[in-house]
Amino acid sequence: MLSTLPPECPQALLAQAKALPTVTTTVANAVNEVTLESARMATEEGLIEPILVGDPDTIRSVADGMGWDISNIRIEAAADEAEAATRAVQIVSAGEAASVMKGHVHTDTLLRAVLARKGGLRTESRLSHVFHMTVPGSDKALCITDAVINVSPGVIDKIYILQNAIDLAHALGNTDPKVALLSGTEVATKAMQSSIDAVELKKLAALGALRGATVDGPLALDGAISAEAARIKGINSPVAGNADILLVPNLEAGNILFKQMVYCMSATAAGLIMGAAAPVILTSRADPPAARLASCALATIYADFMAHQKALKAS
Repeated sequence: MLSTLPPECPQALLAQAKALPTVTTTVANAVNEVTLESARMATEEGLIEPILVGDPDTIRSVADGMGWDISNIRIEAAADEAEAATRAVQIVSAGEAASVMKGHVHTDTLLRAVLARKGGLRTESRLSHVFHMTVPGSDKALCITDAVINVSPGVIDKIYILQNAIDLAHALGNTDPKVALLSGTEVATKAMQSSIDAVELKKLAALGALRGATVDGPLALDGAISAEAARIKGINSPVAGNADILLVPNLEAGNILFKQMVYCMSATAAGLIMGAAAPVILTSRADPPAARLASCALATIYADFMAHQKALKAS
């Protein structure tokens, strides 16, 4: 750790979520203390109403050890992590809950349940992941996508990835997010595929392939987030120095970037899987409490946004 500052759950994000209705959330394989502590925090903050899925005896035993009274909380029995993931997703698919939280379950197991054709949360979109990054003392957020699911996405994949992130920005109240298509250069070169992809993505965005955002690239990281660097480099772009969303070239780049912010800047990385019929909260055992709470807040906001969008389409 190069930064010893404690991470913070951004207060603006938490306040926005707490002003919304509580979201019923299934917790897949809620059989360990880290998972139950995440659920308890979000419950006590009024963000979620949990449905705990997993072995009932283990869940009650761990909760008792934590001093959490779960006598009034619904528990759904599941024998193992695969069954817990499937059942947690099925409950949401049936309309009994509006979001899913990853518990003591492998990510690929949970994703298989989400993508199941029967009882899953599959949509016409592509699944992707968005990190909502904030640093201590500031509510300014920077979204990074995709650092978790899509390893080496092509241009069409990136359209889906970007639209998912743009939709999240809209849910947060940003009606025109600035999207930076990251590369190692501001000039397209065949030696750097991300720069070629950026040119194509910018063209497709201009043709209407992306809704509700200002998109530009290729941009190097400094030009995307630093107005001074953009000025010195002579970059004339509404996105340069003002990016809200960073599209990374591939998973490795995104993984390095978000972890650099976490361990060198004490950033809070709130994470959601997007592109499913409901938000999926993807927490990790290594996440501090601030990040787990922020992820739940993000899911509450996005679930409410999805409900409103669904109502508009139905009207």
